[in-house]
Amino acid sequence: MTINIAAGAAAYAHTAKQLGAASPLGAGQGFGDLLKQSIEGAIDTQKSGEAASLGAMSGKTDINNVVQAVNNAEVTLQTVLAVRDKVLSAYTEIMHMTV
Repeated sequence: MTINIAAGAAAYAHTAKQLGAASPLGAGQGFGDLLKQSIEGAIDTQKSGEAASLGAMSGKTDINNVVQAVNNAEVTLQTVLAVRDKVLSAYTEIMHMTV
């Protein structure tokens, strides 16, 4: 499987922009809110990839835009899966600790 570097950079820039737009942690902002915003962003990216694919099937969207949207969706999904795997690994490690 090949990963498009431009798609990865675009996904990184999108995430950095979202985190930069978020208010600093403090008044009501915590890890849960950050996680919620990140997941909502991932869902939006998946939806834009699906919309671009549907647009390509109807002939309304340029193929370059479709490829870019699908690549962004793929990179986002890979990132979500990597974070999920790390969280599960950390949880498993904590559960195996002796008290």
